[in-house]
Amino acid sequence: MRILIALLLFTTPALAQQIGEPTTQQGVIPPRGIFAIRNARIVTVSGADIENGTVVIRDGKIEAVGANVSVPTGAQTIDGSGLSVYPGMIDAGTNMGLVEVPQGANGTVDTSEVGELNPNAKAIIAVNPYSAHIAVTRVEGITNTLTAPTGGLISGQAALINLLGTAPKEMAVVPQVALVINYPRVAGGGGGFGGFQQQPANLSDTLAANERQVEQIRKMLRDAEAYGRAQDAYAKDKSVPRPDRNVVLEPLVPYVRGEQPVIFRADREAEIRGAIKFAEEMKLKPIILGGNDAWKVANLLKEKNVPVILTGVFSLPQREDDPYDTLFENPAKLQAAGVRYCISTGDAGAEVRNLAQFAGMAAAFGLSKTDAVKAVTLYPAQIMNVADRLGSIEAGKLANLVVTDGDLLEIRSRIRYLFIDGRPVVLNSRHTELNDAFKNRK
Repeated sequence: MRILIALLLFTTPALAQQIGEPTTQQGVIPPRGIFAIRNARIVTVSGADIENGTVVIRDGKIEAVGANVSVPTGAQTIDGSGLSVYPGMIDAGTNMGLVEVPQGANGTVDTSEVGELNPNAKAIIAVNPYSAHIAVTRVEGITNTLTAPTGGLISGQAALINLLGTAPKEMAVVPQVALVINYPRVAGGGGGFGGFQQQPANLSDTLAANERQVEQIRKMLRDAEAYGRAQDAYAKDKSVPRPDRNVVLEPLVPYVRGEQPVIFRADREAEIRGAIKFAEEMKLKPIILGGNDAWKVANLLKEKNVPVILTGVFSLPQREDDPYDTLFENPAKLQAAGVRYCISTGDAGAEVRNLAQFAGMAAAFGLSKTDAVKAVTLYPAQIMNVADRLGSIEAGKLANLVVTDGDLLEIRSRIRYLFIDGRPVVLNSRHTELNDAFKNRK
């Protein structure tokens, strides 16, 4: 009887004409509808702030935004007096949904496949929509993540997802948004703030091994080019021999043709330069993920128009003679150089919720507050080629919105309302459940 009563309470609609706290239950997501956020400060990101305006949401998208927007008949409304509306934040460097318990529960980790070359591995297939990390993350204002596989040389294909849904395909914004390559790491020596790194016994052997790994990647990409040409030839002329289907090479074709971006994991200067040179040779569209030394090659990144997803803002300097604020200032230096970049936590899932603090730290070390907000909203959307759908508050875009009682990047601000895919999201998570369970213990 108690269970039945609890279920009835949780499934009772909480949205009246004046919207209240949305409710949901496991396996069910809130419905789309018509909503209006009134009298709020609207941070559009792509344009000027609207100090007292209205955002109208209909069927999952932003229908209208402005200072003189009429509220549609029948819309469920939020009084936004004293509140601010921001686009949902995007973390473009995570393993969200692929890792639950990284240590001691191997069955909850699905980030990589066996072998070095796995371009056919798709992260979207392995995403767990019921991961506790998802709810913990979205209640902090992060509505989207790029979820990427790891391991090997070619890890597989990353997905851009909404942090709401009951199945991976339902969550997918772009199921295969980019190919992920781990550019062979150039071993470093000496101790640093990041810990002691042993000098390789023979540097020439290490470099030779790295070149062999690069050649492995090069060969597979060239095989994919040839495979694509063979398929095209057969499609135009059925008299030529039909090529056998290759499920490993087939996913690579749009990447080797420059139709979709390739993410290179690279932190050190030599690795970043190597990845850029390799991408230019193979005619790829590169994105650098990591980029701790990106400030050292800012001119090259600008010249080649290579964007960077910075994951190390909170990391310690890599070399013992680097200033303590080297990585704090990295975003500001790239901004000044005109390099396209965004800020990410680079985390598997548990700490993605701290994305706003990463941007806030960058703002404390030279980056303007406006650009710091863009670095976790519009800039990642632009880098992942989804700025027509995400990253700012504009009519026609997905209604992924965060309503706060203060500055989005201020740790003391609270999320008051959250919309993902135009659906009002309950602001509960494993953290809030634990807080409620133990807050009255003495």
